[in-house]
Amino acid sequence: MTDPGSAAGPHEHPSPGPAAGPGRYDRQITVPGVGPDGQERLRAARVLCIGAGGLGAPAALYLAGAGIGTLGIVDDDTVDLSNLHRQIIHCTADIGRPKVDSAARALTALNPEITVATHRERLSRDTVLALLGDYDIVLDGSDNFETRYLVSDASTVLGIPHVWGAVLGAGGQLSVFDARRGPVYRDLYPDVPAPGSVPSCAEGGVLGVVPGVLGVAMAAEVIKLVLGYGTPLIGTVLVHDMRTGTWESVPLAANPDVHRPAAAAEVGAGIRSLVTVEQLAAALGERDAGAREFALLDVREPGEHAAAAIPGARLVPLDRILAGEDLPTPAGAEVFVHCRSGARSARAAAALSARGYRVHDVAGGIEAWARRIDPGLRIGP
Repeated sequence: MTDPGSAAGPHEHPSPGPAAGPGRYDRQITVPGVGPDGQERLRAARVLCIGAGGLGAPAALYLAGAGIGTLGIVDDDTVDLSNLHRQIIHCTADIGRPKVDSAARALTALNPEITVATHRERLSRDTVLALLGDYDIVLDGSDNFETRYLVSDASTVLGIPHVWGAVLGAGGQLSVFDARRGPVYRDLYPDVPAPGSVPSCAEGGVLGVVPGVLGVAMAAEVIKLVLGYGTPLIGTVLVHDMRTGTWESVPLAANPDVHRPAAAAEVGAGIRSLVTVEQLAAALGERDAGAREFALLDVREPGEHAAAAIPGARLVPLDRILAGEDLPTPAGAEVFVHCRSGARSARAAAALSARGYRVHDVAGGIEAWARRIDPGLRIGP
């Protein structure tokens, strides 16, 4: 058994017994089109959930309940109090625990007959193909465009279905992408949205029930794909508005002008480099030891920097970067950028990349640093 997210492989919570205990799936097996053969297909299926958050939490719970034999969970984050109004797989007692471990506990408690494989890592160009290649279907509940494009590109290269969803405020969208049979995510969003152009849930908010509704609908699409049941949402985007209780069906076709990746080297084209706070901490250690040279820029405002800062970070507010001011490091140099949670650093990373810097955007910003590296750091409201 290996450590979560290690290079050697995932941490597995294996099934201790036979495929189906007496009575567990009786109500499901009696549905026309399922039966014992369909239940066996569910047991044999391997599904990877990207994210154990608002979408991944309800989706994974229902997939576990349905008897999906192997569920993989990818998430590099820890449980935070602000997660709990929507990420129902976690409990108050789980605050501070890795989300993958909390999710595995809940899933195996619900259904001890399944295997849960935990991957405590952030997807990257270097890991995404190997990770997705172990699964039949990927359910993408990630909360950032970089991961969504990586998952889409890897699914396209591997030829596996990609169930996608996204939420914000009181609404959301979902679809099923399959390069073999229809459009892919890049057909829906041909160009990577400009950093900061779409607010995150941390910025725009989200009503907790909304990812619940969308996450369960995503789980339904996975079950349909495994069973060959009904009509999957290939070529259709469903748009949900909780305020009116309505669903709009929007057709989506493959775009002949969109380039689809055909090889590993093309996965993640046009996506900026994201690093975790753990990777930043390691890089800072190398810099302190004289083994690496780079600049760490804090692109928040002076008051924020004065209240709390990552050791070794230089304050260069975002507006100065966007105005093209000279940096305290030469063009072409390696630069790490961070803000509070990621929106401002994404804009800074795009601007600096256009000026020739080798930029790494610190995912989650100083909030992630305080949660996972320096819990004693107080950021303020």
